[in-house]
Order: sequence, then C-alpha cells, then structure tokens
Amino acid sequence: MAIIKQFDKRSGITYVYDSKSYYDKEKKCSRAKRTLIGKIDPDTGEMIPTDGRNKGAKSKPDSVSPGINKDKRILELEDENRQLKLQVSALKKELERIQAAN
Repeated sequence: MAIIKQFDKRSGITYVYDSKSYYDKEKKCSRAKRTLIGKIDPDTGEMIPTDGRNKGAKSKPDSVSPGINKDKRILELEDENRQLKLQVSALKKELERIQAAN
C-alpha cells in the first residue's frame, strides 16, 4: 500500500491516491489498483479528503480547522492515545486474570 500524488495538467489539481499492488495471473505481470482519497489544496498544501461518492471534497469532522492550533491538537491526540493505551493494558490484565481463574 502506497500513497501516490498525481498532478492533472488540464485542471491544475494534484490528486492523492491509495495504490495497492497485486499480481495479475492472466497478464502475468504486477498491476496496481488505485483508490482516490483526496486532493491537495494549492494554497495550504494540505490534503482535502474526498467523501467517496465522487461529489467533491468534504472535510472529516475530526479534521483540524484553520482556527485551531495544530500543535495543540497534536498534543491533545497524543494524550488521548496514551489514555487509550492505558485502558487497553488494563483490559488485557483483567482478561488474563479471568482466563487464569477458569
């Protein structure tokens, strides 16, 4: 799986694809299946994800809006990630305790 950027000369838009390689037995060569995941905003250089229905770009509800400080959002997500890891660790210990009791 790879991320591919492709510039369209006609429209001037850079599209972003998820490319997955596979082997085609009939043609006896490797091929790639590309799925459009978004386009690059020419002003900011950030990727704008598509909604998957070929109706233009739509931002995710979790995405960072221009008014929010990116560094602050990164710190918030890292903290959330640490908390989730602690929860997973506690659940694993509880599961091991239950399995040992049976």
